[in-house]
Amino acid sequence: MVKEGNRYTATVENWASDGGGVARVGGMAVFVKGGIVGERCVIEIEHVGHRAAWAHIVELLEPSPARIEPSCSHYGACGGCQLQHMDYAAELDFKRQRVADALQRIGGLDMDMPPVLGAADTASYRNKAQFPVGPGPRVGFYRERSHRVVDVDGCALQSPAANALANALRTWMKEYNIPAYDEKSRKGLVRHLFVRANAARECLAAVVVNGSALPHEGALVEAFRAAAPGLIGIVLNENCRDTNVILGNGWRTLWGMSTLLDSLRGVTFRLSVPAFYQVNHAQTEVLYALAEEFAALTGTEALLDLYCGTGTIGLTMARKCKRLLGAEIVPQAVEDARENAARNGVQNARFVCADASAVAAELAKTGEMIDVAIVDPPRKGLSPQVVESLLQISPARIVYVSCDPATLARDLKLLSAQYEVKKVQPVDLFPRTFHVETVVKLERS
Repeated sequence: MVKEGNRYTATVENWASDGGGVARVGGMAVFVKGGIVGERCVIEIEHVGHRAAWAHIVELLEPSPARIEPSCSHYGACGGCQLQHMDYAAELDFKRQRVADALQRIGGLDMDMPPVLGAADTASYRNKAQFPVGPGPRVGFYRERSHRVVDVDGCALQSPAANALANALRTWMKEYNIPAYDEKSRKGLVRHLFVRANAARECLAAVVVNGSALPHEGALVEAFRAAAPGLIGIVLNENCRDTNVILGNGWRTLWGMSTLLDSLRGVTFRLSVPAFYQVNHAQTEVLYALAEEFAALTGTEALLDLYCGTGTIGLTMARKCKRLLGAEIVPQAVEDARENAARNGVQNARFVCADASAVAAELAKTGEMIDVAIVDPPRKGLSPQVVESLLQISPARIVYVSCDPATLARDLKLLSAQYEVKKVQPVDLFPRTFHVETVVKLERS
C-alpha cells in the first residue's frame, strides 16, 4: 500500500496533463512532478488520494535523454513555466499526446493526431507580461499553486523591455518606500505591472494600484522611460476590489499613449491594455492562417466570430467573406475592434458588445443566416447555452480555436450531435509551459 513519506523506485510511463510524469506503484497511479516519460527514479510520496498519489523525484536512476538543465535560475520556485527541464522535442511530444488523450478520453474521438506546429523561438516570445507585486517589494510571478510572489529579476519568456520595466518598478518602490498591496490585509498600493509589446518592439505599460493615484508619479515615468526606450505610454489602472481579477475599471494616462498598434497577417490592430490578444506574435500568424484554411471562405459567406476580442481573427478574414459579425463582452475590446475595422478600411464588419451566448441565442431566434462560425473561447470553453445556440444556428462549418484540450474535447462531444470533426491541428503558442493551442474544423453532418 502506497503511504505518504515513503520512497519507491518507479518508472515514468506516461505524461500528466500538467507536463509531469505518471508512474505506477502497487497498482496506483502516481503523478511525479518533473518526471519525463521513460525515466527510472526514486520518488517520495507527498500525498495519497482515493485513486492516485502525488510525488517528487528524490534520485534519478536512469535520466531521460530529453532531460536538460533549466535555463532560468527561478525555475522550480516560480510557477510561470513548467517544462524547462526537458528539450523542445519532448515538450512537443507531450503536447501532442495531451491533445490526443483529451479528445479520446473526454470527447470519444480516436483519431491520428498530427505533430504539434512548434515555434522557431522558445525564448522572449511573449508580447504580454502580467507581473504580480508583493510585499518586499517583490515583482515577479506567483509560486506554483499559491499567491506568494517570487521575486524575478528576469524571465526568459518575456521581452527584454518587460523585464526592464519590472526591475525599474521594484527599484522605484524601494527608493520612494511605496508599499505593495497585501492580499491578506487588503492594504498597500501597487498590485500588478502589466506590459504589452508589439512586433516593432514598442511597448505600453500599466501599473495597477489599490487607489486612484501614486506618489512620485513623475519619478516613475522617468524611471520607466529610461528602462525601456521603446516605451510609448504609461497608464494607471485603479483596482480597489478584493478580487483575483488583475485589472479594475478606472484608467488614467500618466504619460504618452494609452493604446498600442500591432500588425497581424497584413491587418493593423489598436490594442488597449484589457483587450484580449494572443501572446505569441509569430505563432499567432500560424494559428490564424490555419483558422482561415479551415474556414474555407469563398467570398459569399456570413462569418460569425464569437469571443472576438479586438477583432483579430475575423478582421484577418473579412476580405474573404461577404459579411462579418463579431461578439465580445469586454467593452474596450469592442471599441478597439470597431476602430480596427475602420483603420483597415473593412466595411463589411459589425461588432457587438454582448455575451457570446446572448448573441448566439439572438441569431438563433431571428434566424439570421450564418455560414461559418469561429469560436475562440477562454479556457473554460463554450457554455452549454452557446453550444445549444450554435446547433440551432447550424452553420455549415465551425472553426474552434481552443487553449484547453479538456474543455475542447467536452465541447466537441456536445457538438457531435450535428457536426463531424474533419481536421485537428495543435499549435504551440506557449513554449516551455504545459499550455497548447488547438484548431479544429467541424462540418455539419
